[in-house]
Amino acid sequence: MASTGTVTSSGTNIDIDSIVTKLMSIEQTSVTKLQNQASTIQSQVSAVGTVKSMLSTLSDSATALTKATLWATKTASSSSAAVGVKVLDSSLAAAGSFQVSVSQLARSQSVSSSAVAATDGFQAGTLSIQIGTWSGTSGTSPSFAAGSAAAVDVAISEGDTLSTVASRINAAGAGVTASVVTDLSGQRLVMRSATTGEAAGFQVSASGSGSGTALSSLAFDAPGSGAGMAANSVQWAANSVATVDGVTVTSATNTVTGAVPGLSLTLSQLSPDPITVTASTDTNALTNAIQGFVNAYNNINSQINSLTSYDANSKKAGLMQGDSMVTGLQTMMRRLAGTANASGTFTTLSQLGISISKSADGSLTLDSTKLSEALANPDAVKTFFMGGSDGAGGTMDGWASRFSAFTQGAVGTDGTLATRTAALQKQLDANSDDQTKQTDRMTLVESRLRAQYSALDAKLSTLTTLDTYVKQQIAQWNKSGS
Repeated sequence: MASTGTVTSSGTNIDIDSIVTKLMSIEQTSVTKLQNQASTIQSQVSAVGTVKSMLSTLSDSATALTKATLWATKTASSSSAAVGVKVLDSSLAAAGSFQVSVSQLARSQSVSSSAVAATDGFQAGTLSIQIGTWSGTSGTSPSFAAGSAAAVDVAISEGDTLSTVASRINAAGAGVTASVVTDLSGQRLVMRSATTGEAAGFQVSASGSGSGTALSSLAFDAPGSGAGMAANSVQWAANSVATVDGVTVTSATNTVTGAVPGLSLTLSQLSPDPITVTASTDTNALTNAIQGFVNAYNNINSQINSLTSYDANSKKAGLMQGDSMVTGLQTMMRRLAGTANASGTFTTLSQLGISISKSADGSLTLDSTKLSEALANPDAVKTFFMGGSDGAGGTMDGWASRFSAFTQGAVGTDGTLATRTAALQKQLDANSDDQTKQTDRMTLVESRLRAQYSALDAKLSTLTTLDTYVKQQIAQWNKSGS
């Protein structure tokens, strides 16, 4: 409430401020009523916003049931840990089983030097490391074919120890890793290709001069000669080898992709006995999607029930009790839930185990056992939700397609929820204008009341002064007469 100032009585003992304040508190009731109305409208705007958000979630869950990618989702399993399986692309993976056996795992090349003392220093020179493929490794004179990458030269300084040599190799990025292993004979340099597969083999050439241990002891360029690191055992680089339904497949790693469309196989153990790998429709993903729709439906249904409820005991109505937009939305949802498809193996939600609860709240219940039985025929369930052939040469809309279209329309920019929000906002704007008008009017009323009571106070003050004067004159006359 606006105030035009404080007026002090001129001597009549009239409490002008108190009188005006009490009178204005009566005037304030009209503004308070408008403020309460605004608060209710704002709460309704928020409630409509909540309903819209929940309906958007419901719309998304219904739309998800119309996506071909969902119904194409596959899962895969293996009968043995020796072969792992992963779905890479459900759209390519076909449902079915096949047999896999593993005859070789992918390996990297590994060689080691002869033992030297930890303090021994090497000649100055260069180790040249070339990545490529060794062939004829089962014979006495393997041959090497260099890969596309150029050889990497590693400079060795005179006096470098084996540990220093290993560090220089690792820093060169030559496609190999080096480490030092200590045994009873001393220290050995172990070189291993950084990746697996037969093309990850390597050749090491050495050239050195000066004093110290000869760099040639670290060479691996003539395996049949027994010189350098070829004097010790060699693990040759190799591809993994497996058979898929009798067809041999190889890979540079222990992961096989491309052999089976949409799937990758991970080989971890040799397995001459066939292992069964199975790909099938991912019914768990389908169940979760359908459960997600049921949950979203029940959430918004419960919210609308709360907003439109009436408690007879407390005689308190819900915020949107009697609102035709909200109740109409719920009615349409329930009507669609009970609508049947014209044809197909499944025509109603109840055949999939989804039914409207027998309680008065109108929620959906899901019978997981019945749904699982229906999903034994996933194509039929897909047709129910997505639509497809009507069996007579035509097509039909799916149940989820119709429900999605309804919800998308309701939450759209021109939908019923947007229209209701706009109407409530218009009421808020009008209420704000009314509050402004009432506040301005009250300012004028208070100003007028203060002026009136100030004038009354001034008049009473004048009469009080006159009354005092008359009393004094009468008293004087009485004294003169006596």
